[in-house]
Amino acid sequence: MNEEGIKKISSKLDAIIKLMVLRMTEGKSQVEQIRLLSEAGFEPKDIAKSLGTTANTVRVTLSALRKRKTRRGR
Repeated sequence: MNEEGIKKISSKLDAIIKLMVLRMTEGKSQVEQIRLLSEAGFEPKDIAKSLGTTANTVRVTLSALRKRKTRRGR
């Protein structure tokens, strides 16, 4: 398979993943979307791309969620 074919497949896979993400997180707050996607194994940059935000926003949100969880566990 040539490089152009690989790029087309990659683009289509990205679109499918984005649709799945949108469906999985439909109607949820951004914080909840980030939590769910992180738990599903997505990296912050991929979560950001799917949700239309920045990777830094995702990392800050995940950090706040971890802190919140730590406080509850005490």
